[in-house]
Amino acid sequence: MSLKSDLETKIGEILGDTWSIRDGINVPSAEDLKLTNDAVKLDGVVLYADMSESTYLVDQYKAEFAAEIYKSYLHCAAKIIRSQGGEITAYDGDRIMAVFIGDSKNTSATKAALKINYARSKIINPSILKYYKNTKYSIKHTIGIDSSKLFVARTGIRGSNDLVWWEDLPIMRQNYVVYLAISLLELLLKCITYWMIAPNTLTAKACGKKYPGIP
Repeated sequence: MSLKSDLETKIGEILGDTWSIRDGINVPSAEDLKLTNDAVKLDGVVLYADMSESTYLVDQYKAEFAAEIYKSYLHCAAKIIRSQGGEITAYDGDRIMAVFIGDSKNTSATKAALKINYARSKIINPSILKYYKNTKYSIKHTIGIDSSKLFVARTGIRGSNDLVWWEDLPIMRQNYVVYLAISLLELLLKCITYWMIAPNTLTAKACGKKYPGIP
């Protein structure tokens, strides 16, 4: 079969075949889904943590320095997400995506976002100045969180494929440090309110209001 015929056949299958869709209770791995029209639906909270001005970083600084910044930010974000029970679903350059499910998914995702902001401000940026005393660079970022109906499918080709997630994404407003959608704020557990009034906190913004971060 020629490449053209192969492509035409496969596109016909994708567009013409009936979907097999089931409700999920766990974050799926690629092995849990077929490359056919096979999908899982989930109720979850999506978190995106995205470094700002990364193009400027790559253009204006040495590659080694830029790589160290990327590695530092993504390492902290990933460790914090995992510590709060989140599942990392993708790395995309300077951005990490995670999904939280379960009874406390809203609270866990919000705690993760505020802790990532704390790590950026109180751990990574001071460390940059410690090792690069003459630099003016400091990490800026935006984190978006929203509760969403998730649709997960496996895409690609045999031997090279991954999961793709469709969801109602949070609006990533660049003038916000942490953006919490109204729909998620309404679902947060009460314990978050106690974290919000803790002393010596950072400030995150959500929906036009200020919410302290994690001490």
